[in-house]
Amino acid sequence: MTADQISSVTQRPESAAPADRIRAADRPRSSMTSRRHRAFYMFASPWIIGFLLLTVFPMAYALWLSFTTFDGISPNWRYVGLGNYRELFADSQTWDALGRTGLFALTSVPLSIIAGLGLAVLVNRPIRARGLFRTLLYLPAVVPPVGAALAFKQLFDQNSGAANGVLNIFGIDALGWLADPYARYVLLMAVLWGAGNIMIISLAGLQDIPRELHEAARIDGASAWRSFRSITVPLLSPVLLFQTVTGVIASVQTILPLLLSPDGTLNGATAIPQSNYQYMMHVLVEYFAFGRYGYASALLWVLFALILIATGLIFKFTSGVVFYNVDPEAQK
Repeated sequence: MTADQISSVTQRPESAAPADRIRAADRPRSSMTSRRHRAFYMFASPWIIGFLLLTVFPMAYALWLSFTTFDGISPNWRYVGLGNYRELFADSQTWDALGRTGLFALTSVPLSIIAGLGLAVLVNRPIRARGLFRTLLYLPAVVPPVGAALAFKQLFDQNSGAANGVLNIFGIDALGWLADPYARYVLLMAVLWGAGNIMIISLAGLQDIPRELHEAARIDGASAWRSFRSITVPLLSPVLLFQTVTGVIASVQTILPLLLSPDGTLNGATAIPQSNYQYMMHVLVEYFAFGRYGYASALLWVLFALILIATGLIFKFTSGVVFYNVDPEAQK
């Protein structure tokens, strides 16, 4: 064997050794990555399965029902295509209920945000027993909606309610709070009763604002109101945007009008005061009082589309007044 052959034989293992070491090092890393992927999907699988079974499937089933005359019982249903949607847009009762829902959202959402922000500003001040006040103001938000509605029905009952009891002290006749035209005000008070949720979120946003900014504004001679308007509100704008979007979504889907109705039933639209007969009440009446599953499913899908449109419009018209600590476009 020549010297060149001996040199080539001895050099091959040395030249191949680094590549082998790289492949050997990659195998544990890829194995670790695959184990992490499996662990992720294993822990996320309950949510994924729940999302598919409890969200995707019901929505798809409701979409299919919206093209039929299915009533939940009779097998004599038929496919009607867009017939339910044509009837929906021609139904004046649907438009009236949608208008009341929009008016309720335009009233309740700003008032709830203002009330929650005002409470957050109060309990953010260095006062004694601040933790106790925070707890007491947040407690109503913990009460389930059904329990809160029952409490309000007892409070505003025409015969034995405490509200009319106070009016009787001043010689004022008892009012039918749960009927028109006062039912809408009771509904609004029930919504404001749960402003503790907004208070907690706003309080977290207030505590994230650097104190140095307010101190600098105070040194420059800015008043408390000017400091609040020029510093607090702009820096709190992402929180206010979040509360606006979630508030609009919650307000158009609320079932509190049903819970606050005098008898709490769905025996047609007359069981609910006309001022509180909102879009979701119309959906529930069509579902459970009249058994029109197909038509009610079409109503729900239209509501879903309207929520998407409203959310998009909110983001569009607030893009110039919402300020982030980090520009969301810069993170892309």
